[in-house]
Amino acid sequence: MQIYATFESSNYIELAITKLEEKGIKDIFAVPLDNRTEERKIFDTIHQSDGVTFVGKGMGLAVIFSVIGASRGFVLEWGPIYWGLIGAISGFALGVLIDLYIYKVYKKKKRVLKGKNSEIILIIDCDESQGEVVEGVLWEHLALGLAKIKNNQEQTNRIIENV
Repeated sequence: MQIYATFESSNYIELAITKLEEKGIKDIFAVPLDNRTEERKIFDTIHQSDGVTFVGKGMGLAVIFSVIGASRGFVLEWGPIYWGLIGAISGFALGVLIDLYIYKVYKKKKRVLKGKNSEIILIIDCDESQGEVVEGVLWEHLALGLAKIKNNQEQTNRIIENV
């Protein structure tokens, strides 16, 4: 049986490894992850989207500003069509700038504080009888996530015979 667990980089992972070694489990492999150092792209491409849109407020403000511009355009020199278009463009630009500011300032702070990042993956190879003990030790030492894969020896032998 293989057990995979993710941890933050802290003393708890060392304590978990020590406790597992005391229980007789010797096949332990720890892999540190490299965290992303560059900023994520703000604007989406055709092939990749993060679900964040900047045009929602822009479209709403474009409608509001174009209606106001068109109605005021009847008394202004250029007329309602030009002032409606000027209002729509300025409302859209203002809405996009507001969304961009909210995303860059407020959401960035929330993303940084939001959750804990997995920094180390711990891979443990043990017998199925030891699986519950290993799982308990890992949860006790603040694992962020855990997965178990049971090795089926008959299935492995069939795969090897077919190759």
